[in-house]
Amino acid sequence: MNLNEALRLLAGSFVLLSLALGWFVHPAWLLFTAFVGLNLVQSAFTGTCPAMWLFRKMGLKEGACH
Repeated sequence: MNLNEALRLLAGSFVLLSLALGWFVHPAWLLFTAFVGLNLVQSAFTGTCPAMWLFRKMGLKEGACH
């Protein structure tokens, strides 16, 4: 798995998890969904993402999308 695939997997998993928690536990969990969305928007403008730092430390490399 490369860096881009890991980032998409993490973001998608967080969105699905927070939606499930918002539905089954408490609607305030939807704020976590908003946080993930805002992080994706800011990374589109700045080109940086905190998760990328973690993934690089774990040894994941950049790769072409396929």
